[in-house]
Amino acid sequence: MKARFSHPLDESVRQRVLHELQAIEARHEVRVLFACESGSRAWGFASPDSDYDVRFVYVHAPQWYLRVEAQRDVIEVPISDELDISGWELRKALQLLNRSNPTLFEWLASPLVYRADAGWMAQVNALAPAFYSARKGSWHYRSMARKNFRGYLQGDTVRLKKYLYVLRPLLAAQWIEAGRGIPPMRFATLVDELLADEPALCAEIDALLARKMAASEGEYGARMPLIHDWIESQLALAGPAGDSARPDGDLAGLDALLWRQVQGAVVC
Repeated sequence: MKARFSHPLDESVRQRVLHELQAIEARHEVRVLFACESGSRAWGFASPDSDYDVRFVYVHAPQWYLRVEAQRDVIEVPISDELDISGWELRKALQLLNRSNPTLFEWLASPLVYRADAGWMAQVNALAPAFYSARKGSWHYRSMARKNFRGYLQGDTVRLKKYLYVLRPLLAAQWIEAGRGIPPMRFATLVDELLADEPALCAEIDALLARKMAASEGEYGARMPLIHDWIESQLALAGPAGDSARPDGDLAGLDALLWRQVQGAVVC
């Protein structure tokens, strides 16, 4: 791409998020193991008024895990002044990893990290690749692209940001289907690697990005013909069926990771 679009975190925002995470730890008696950006800022195409989509994984003290009734395993903070903060409890996160949840893999690949426990990150990054399902990832991204295309890009005038919410998952699916493994978070990387032989399309994507990153989230505009035609051509492809076998990750390894983190939990 002609420009490497990105949104590095302003230090004042980083400090505000860290303060909010500390408040969550104290209020809920948990320890945050990992916190990152998960949306358009991590993808590299935020608008000036985009929210900060903060996602985190947390662990409770051991006694929380020794209750007869299941407890709430998510923490959600009401959206306030551009901050959208929510997190998953560690056991829930590891259950989702075992099921090859594409969203969790995106969190772990985020280039914008607020906090990360070094020991936990080393362990989960060592275990995670063996739980990745290319088939599930491809299905997830193609379904996301199809839903956004049908829902937002059918008129002659469209909500411009939705092009990016179709382009990125289609490119991620293409990355997976080409056997490249887990797709990168950065939209620019996907475009550079997969569309290098389509300069006219890349130029229109550059124009879309420049416009989107200078405008509000809700801006509408005329259809962009090259992007629109490329999307329709990609959605017409079924994508390879892929291997239906489960990934070969060792569930005992996830059990051991959960046990170590719960045993060592020191919460506020």
